[in-house]
Amino acid sequence: MPAVLQPLRSVYKGRFTDKDPRLRTAGRLVPITGSALECLTEIQPRPVTPPVLKKFLNNSNPKPGAATIFHGKADDPDIASLLQHGLPSKPSHSVASLINPPIKTHVQQIFLDKITAGYPSHQRAPLGKSHDQTLGLPKGLDVYNTTFGKRGIKDISAGELVNPRKTREQVNKESQEGHQLYVTSHSDYNIGEQVDRKYDWSRHSKYSTFGVETPYFSDGRMTAKSLRWLTEVQQQKAAKLVSKKVDDFREKTQSQIGKVHDPIADTLKVPPDHTFGVLLHPDKYGAWDLMYNRTPSKFLRGNDREKGIFTTVRQHLKKVNFHNFKSLLEAFRHYDKNGDGKIDKKELRDVCIQFNLNLEPKLIDELIEYCDTEGDGTINFLEFANFLNWKDKMPLGELEQKIITKGNSPIDNDTRLVAPEDFVPLDIGSSAKTLRTITKKEDKSNDHYRTTSSLINAVVGGQSTAKFRTFGVPSIRTDLPAPRFRRISDKINYGDEATASALLNPSIFAQRGVFEKDMFIDRSQDEIKQIFCKAGVDMSRDTFEEVWKLAAMKHPKGEVCVETFRDVLDEIQTSEIPA
Repeated sequence: MPAVLQPLRSVYKGRFTDKDPRLRTAGRLVPITGSALECLTEIQPRPVTPPVLKKFLNNSNPKPGAATIFHGKADDPDIASLLQHGLPSKPSHSVASLINPPIKTHVQQIFLDKITAGYPSHQRAPLGKSHDQTLGLPKGLDVYNTTFGKRGIKDISAGELVNPRKTREQVNKESQEGHQLYVTSHSDYNIGEQVDRKYDWSRHSKYSTFGVETPYFSDGRMTAKSLRWLTEVQQQKAAKLVSKKVDDFREKTQSQIGKVHDPIADTLKVPPDHTFGVLLHPDKYGAWDLMYNRTPSKFLRGNDREKGIFTTVRQHLKKVNFHNFKSLLEAFRHYDKNGDGKIDKKELRDVCIQFNLNLEPKLIDELIEYCDTEGDGTINFLEFANFLNWKDKMPLGELEQKIITKGNSPIDNDTRLVAPEDFVPLDIGSSAKTLRTITKKEDKSNDHYRTTSSLINAVVGGQSTAKFRTFGVPSIRTDLPAPRFRRISDKINYGDEATASALLNPSIFAQRGVFEKDMFIDRSQDEIKQIFCKAGVDMSRDTFEEVWKLAAMKHPKGEVCVETFRDVLDEIQTSEIPA
């Protein structure tokens, strides 16, 4: 052994061991312990357990058959084993002597026979002997040769009776011959046989069916119903009995349907209609009035009854005009008594009285004011069709359109009821015409109000989110350069992976195992030429050099890929085609 390794051997000896001391070890050294053989070898003689430890072991792990003794009483004297409880039992016959009694002697048997000879049962039938019945028979009867009863006739065996030596047809024929007797005597009907109830079949067929057909369901609902016990169904339908204490506790601690949860109802004694806090007086105007810029005289709050009556009157006039007149022009002429093309206050009041609507002058004024969009105090034909009729349900005919646009004078356009541009199609693509819808002034004033949700979710005219600040990490990390060699654990999408559209509609190159990244890899001149020649592109050397120079000019470093070379070829081919 070299002298250099001697100190190392002395270091390891006695404390640690190593496979080869000449090698430098890394990490912790393994301490020397006993071998597996030494661990599995039992030490003899076994060490004796100290008495102090025994009393604790008898408490936790007693030996089989030994009593468990608490370690605090281990040193107490054993008095319980010396005590006796109850009365001592008198000795009696053992079980073995009763099951197998000892053999009696001849003298003992004689004494037993003398004792039992006086019993009447012993006289009639002595124990161990046959019963002599000749005492009850007539005198002079030969008991040995006389027989009683009828001699049995020997017939077929039981095996032949159970399995007769007959064919199946013979057995069926015999069973059918005697079947009617069994039906009469035992009501023994075959499976599926109709019971003969002695009905008169002169008017009906014997094989007619009566009664209601038994319902049959293939989903197993009847089976499920039969598997549910009647007591369980009744228990589910019956009212659940709950203790009053439990009910009171739930009412105090849990919320009840239709009741306000009041946990201090028992402690706070106030009337049911008591209100807390300061009562605030409602404002004279509401949010609706503020949005439409209404004046105080036109506030809707507090005028609910008047607005309801006004709406009812307007709907009633719409129904009357729709049911009593065939067209809008006929209805308007019924209102316009003087024929000036407008409905004033007096004409509207007369028609309302005719329709059994006795309205107050204030309500007539409100009706005129609601329908009058031009502010002249009257209702023209366009306003009458929009606010006092269902114009969409009463389209205008061609003759009616000519009448209301012609007017009384062909020169004066003021006498016509509506202008030609007021006609609009009833539906998109429909030839039927109706009047345009009038927008009220208060509706026009509300056009500048737009909600935030309408701006964000708008399909057309919505606010662009391009300038909004973005948060979080984008799903496609186009801000990071894609590594040249990717690890297997790298699941980041650098923008070079296929999208859902590319997966659903793969290109012809992807079907051949060529992907998009292969098209943009920089390649050499020979490799590009080899790819396009194998693809079937026939070009001369000069043409290839020219296309290569044009493709290299498109990259700052002069690199060329398959996609760039193909684009240049397409551009050259397009420019050569005559216009």
